[in-house]
Amino acid sequence: MLKKSGIFLIILTIVFACARNPVTGKKELSLMSKQQEIALGKENDPKIVAQFGLYEDEQLQRFIEKEGKAMAAISHRPDLPYEFKILDSPVVNAFAVPGGFVYFTRGIMVHFNNSAEFAGVLGHEIGHITAKHSVNQYSKSVFAQLGLIAGIIIKPELAQYMDIASTGLQLLFLKFGRDDESQSDELGVEYSTKVGYQAHEMADFFKTLDRLSGGPEGRIPTFLSTHPNPLNRYERVHELADKYQSKLNKSDAELTVERNGYLEMIDGMIYGEDPRQGYVEGNYFYHPELTFLYPIPNGWRTINTPEMVQMAPEDGKAILVLRLSAEESLQAASNAASEELQFTVVQSDQRKINGMNALVTVADQNQDPNTPPEQQTPVKIRSGYINYGGYIYEFHGLSEASSFAIYQPTFDGTIFGFNRLTDPSKINVRPNRLDIRTVSSNTSLRQYLIAQGVSEDRLEEHAVVNGMYLEDDLQKGTLVKVIEGDKKW
Repeated sequence: MLKKSGIFLIILTIVFACARNPVTGKKELSLMSKQQEIALGKENDPKIVAQFGLYEDEQLQRFIEKEGKAMAAISHRPDLPYEFKILDSPVVNAFAVPGGFVYFTRGIMVHFNNSAEFAGVLGHEIGHITAKHSVNQYSKSVFAQLGLIAGIIIKPELAQYMDIASTGLQLLFLKFGRDDESQSDELGVEYSTKVGYQAHEMADFFKTLDRLSGGPEGRIPTFLSTHPNPLNRYERVHELADKYQSKLNKSDAELTVERNGYLEMIDGMIYGEDPRQGYVEGNYFYHPELTFLYPIPNGWRTINTPEMVQMAPEDGKAILVLRLSAEESLQAASNAASEELQFTVVQSDQRKINGMNALVTVADQNQDPNTPPEQQTPVKIRSGYINYGGYIYEFHGLSEASSFAIYQPTFDGTIFGFNRLTDPSKINVRPNRLDIRTVSSNTSLRQYLIAQGVSEDRLEEHAVVNGMYLEDDLQKGTLVKVIEGDKKW
């Protein structure tokens, strides 16, 4: 005789198994109801926003909301509570999470060269939602490897601590199969054409992404790692654009590209990293607004977000994190971190670090009593809590206990190197910004950029961000993006 819980599970399975995909009309198994999907999106949205921060631009925000809602209304799931946001990240990416939440980074917004390119990617991301790709992947727990930084994979023993840095980001790093991507490409073409945009521009944007993937470190778009890019994608999207123009009886004259209007809208937008929120130069991390600096371990990579700064060697065998404590005293900060990260302090020392009151500790990871000892990998944590400028800064360096003696001097070099930032040249920095300029006479892109004072080593970067090639001809009156700024952040 079945228990009630067993009957309930069977009923749930039958209900979900009988659900039909709103795009294909086919029956499919999904372990998430519509209400759960929306709840999941609402739960993770504030975590994603906290991780990256929002890019504040009222005009651009109104634009993506207007276009997003118009496209959602003609999609296969118009009843979802869609939200569209721009994240304050230089990474070139766009992604969607279950429940109708769609995100664009400012990094991808500066690389669009017209509204039609934006609309194509918007339709692609809405397609992932309407076809339930995110829901299906989430239901199956098919996630990408959890990466701290591109190229760095944290060891499983340390990954659990990444919750303090990456809550909600499993959704961001969902990888879709080629079939899902192809379907979203088709939906992107269909939706953007329906709302009146020229979908051929979506195909052209894939060329920009391909060129970015071969660019300098730091410019490789996450879009290509989370969105597999088959070699025939460019040609296929052009074919789909022809198909839907014919199917919807839309002529080229009826479809919008809107180049000038879009470029004028992103005039002045931050390009690349924003050094005011912290930047790496040499082997030091500088924070102009909070006026501190500290050394970065040699050869370690760094990622800076509004929540924290994360550092790790390329082999992923250690991790060092800096964040602000919500507590008002050093001991309270240590107690709160111990409870949150589930470790037990075994050594504690109050001292001064460059004249600032500090507390440094060594702790052991709390072991799971339900896991046999032979299956556990002990982890040790070196922490430093520093009182400076009205805040408690906390460092946490983690590694396996067996290699902790190797990494502790590295952790200490950073913790004890934390200091005040007083150098005006490091404080008074400004981000690079886009300046939209008008070509005054017929010329080539290369000649125009050189005439504008662009250095030789940044010509190709300018060509890519303009979606052009250096030898392309420019007609008088053409708008061109010029990156203003002395440094490449």
